[in-house]
Amino acid sequence: MPTYKYKTTINGKVQAGEIEAENEQGALGKLKQKNIKVDSVRKKSESAFLGPKKRRITERDIVIFTRQFSTMVDAGLPLVQCLEILGRGADNKTFGEAITKVKTDIESGANLSDALRRHPKIFDSLYCNLVEAGEAGGILDTILSRLAAYIEKAMALKKKVKAAMVYPGAIVTVAFVVVAFLMVFVIPTFATMFERGGAELPGPTAIVMAISNFFRHQWYFIFGGPILFFFLFKRVYATERGNIEIDRLVLKVPVFGMLIKKVSTAKFSRTLGTLISSGVPLIEAMDICARTAGNKIIEIAILNTIEAIKEGETIAAPLARENVFPAMVIQMIDVGESAGALDAMLTKIADFYDEEVDTAVEGLTALLEPMLMVFLGCVVGFIVVAMYLPIFKMGETM
Repeated sequence: MPTYKYKTTINGKVQAGEIEAENEQGALGKLKQKNIKVDSVRKKSESAFLGPKKRRITERDIVIFTRQFSTMVDAGLPLVQCLEILGRGADNKTFGEAITKVKTDIESGANLSDALRRHPKIFDSLYCNLVEAGEAGGILDTILSRLAAYIEKAMALKKKVKAAMVYPGAIVTVAFVVVAFLMVFVIPTFATMFERGGAELPGPTAIVMAISNFFRHQWYFIFGGPILFFFLFKRVYATERGNIEIDRLVLKVPVFGMLIKKVSTAKFSRTLGTLISSGVPLIEAMDICARTAGNKIIEIAILNTIEAIKEGETIAAPLARENVFPAMVIQMIDVGESAGALDAMLTKIADFYDEEVDTAVEGLTALLEPMLMVFLGCVVGFIVVAMYLPIFKMGETM
């Protein structure tokens, strides 16, 4: 609980103290029960150096909580007791405080789903809607188990994509550091020697010299440029038009665009399949899929599909018109709708595209590794050749 500092006057002397309470009114109430007349009370601020730091709540924390919660509910324990145990036993104390607040809200008469909705940064709309469906259908333990499985699959998908980005990022960083070192410390030594020679420099050498001067004298552009680009990109991406155009461009990027489409397909299929199998209405499930799509073009396509469904169309036909998902996915959704097994078909699609993402990531890594090594070799090789061309020329003259 938060700590509150208070001041009270006893026998004409001001005394200070501390008390733990959920809020300021709770602190005043506890002090009143102790017959302490309060002059002032305020929440204790936590020092960045002395006080405990709030840990970020990760997906792993939510998965562990959901798994344990499902087991407890399945064992027949009351919700309040489950949440009390989980709140006290949470490794992440920040998350433990949030669970305790959920328990307090339930004790005050709120439903579990409503109590969770009061913490939107922790429990998203997908989580809350599934819990609400579980409460209504009396299958909360089953829903929580499905939720944990869904979050685990989503985490695995993110790890695959991040793994694909780490290697090229590392190679590019190393390449930049190597080139910067050469330009700042090595090339100037050659420059001094060439100036003393007085001979006209070959074209490649002149280019490298100019780049070296830029690195040494306009270094602030090298560091300031990316920062300025990042802030401009963020400003543009924050606008509706900019968001749409950038997301459209991302989907058209060679290799990476195809990977993003496969990731989006797997995410859409698993989310929609999980929601439908848990009893969430189709329109509401599609709306959640749109809000969690992660790409504006795909989000617009799903929203357009929702409008078509409201007018009596199936899912497959309007999705096909939007042309954002592969034709095979549309056909499988169409078959699933016709057979009355849409949720099962969507799960199969998600599993298939999870494997496709695996294959794409492995292929991308295998493709990028030699390409980046060749690129780095060409850059360093060009610099070396450019520096030795004048030396060869001087040797020929002599």
